[in-house]
Amino acid sequence: QPTITLYKINIPLEKYRYRYNHHCLDKEVELFINNIKPEVVHIGHLNHLSTSWVDIIAKKNIPIIYTLHDYWLMCPRGQFIQRSPTINSSIWPLCNKQNNKKCATQCYSGYFSGHKIENNMDIAYWTNWVKRRMNTMYQITKKITYFIAPSLYLYHRYINNFRIPSHKMIYLDYGFDLDRLNGRQRLDEEDFTFGYIGTHIPAKGIQILIKAFARLENKCKLRIWGKHRHQNTPGLKLLASKLPSKIQSRIEWLSEYPNETIVKTVFNHVDCIVVPSIWVENSPLVIHEALQARIPVITANIGGMSEYVHHEINGLLFKHRNEKSLSEQMQRLVNDPLWAKKLGLRGYIQSKNGDVPSQKVHVTEIEKIYRSLL
Repeated sequence: QPTITLYKINIPLEKYRYRYNHHCLDKEVELFINNIKPEVVHIGHLNHLSTSWVDIIAKKNIPIIYTLHDYWLMCPRGQFIQRSPTINSSIWPLCNKQNNKKCATQCYSGYFSGHKIENNMDIAYWTNWVKRRMNTMYQITKKITYFIAPSLYLYHRYINNFRIPSHKMIYLDYGFDLDRLNGRQRLDEEDFTFGYIGTHIPAKGIQILIKAFARLENKCKLRIWGKHRHQNTPGLKLLASKLPSKIQSRIEWLSEYPNETIVKTVFNHVDCIVVPSIWVENSPLVIHEALQARIPVITANIGGMSEYVHHEINGLLFKHRNEKSLSEQMQRLVNDPLWAKKLGLRGYIQSKNGDVPSQKVHVTEIEKIYRSLL
């Protein structure tokens, strides 16, 4: 029988946001590894932990599996979104490829002194910092046996952009508790209702969704679920407050909810889920959950979002970051709610019956990978 050991770290590593090494924990982690003597180590993420742990594990000749959830290994900020827009770019511009100097000027300029005479020194310092970070990432990837990518988009991007050999990459989508996601019963309401689920951060694109919703004709609602964030939520509500009062009255701000009650709390109260992210997401959980509940999804025509939502089959796609395009697709469902229901019935496009992968199927596939390494 396998043994599961939970281990709590009492140092607030999240305070050191951009650190990728925390050697203060190396001895403790090595003692932990020596104590449990794992035959395989499976890493879910190293952000807020330490890349040095890969070295510790690899020196003991223990196979390592790493599940990829974002671009953190090949992008210091994890999402390929630049913090500092250029004169001709939009706010939060996308980055198409990692470059050490570009990272320094477009993402770390907020740490520059601000003195023009020191600008070149600041660029040189942060360019070197990014270079050292990226070299560390390239080195640890050599010591990882297999990478698991939950979307083909992410699978190919790591091969093409980060030089991970294809024989080390495995495509395996996430697994879900299907019982928790079944049994949706849409409550009777007069208005067609759109729903957003997620954190209130710029990368999630709520600002685009609000602007798109303001363009809609006919009666409809927008319900936004998510935890209040002091640095973001007030700005989003301020954006909504500048809309005409009749539009404001149709936007509802709702708190976060227990994930176990997502059907009762969220899915029974919406006719469509919108995923308006401005970063290129790879395999959004909310898309899978909505499709399993047989709810149509509107999302962007890019990345893993368009991999799991096919236009006019199980949802609709809009031009990435384009509020007018998003509004046009939303209007189509408002105008034809019966078609919206039909789209939702298709579910997960990668399976014949429309069901997303179950936890049991996912675990079985993970166990096959483990066994291949023993």
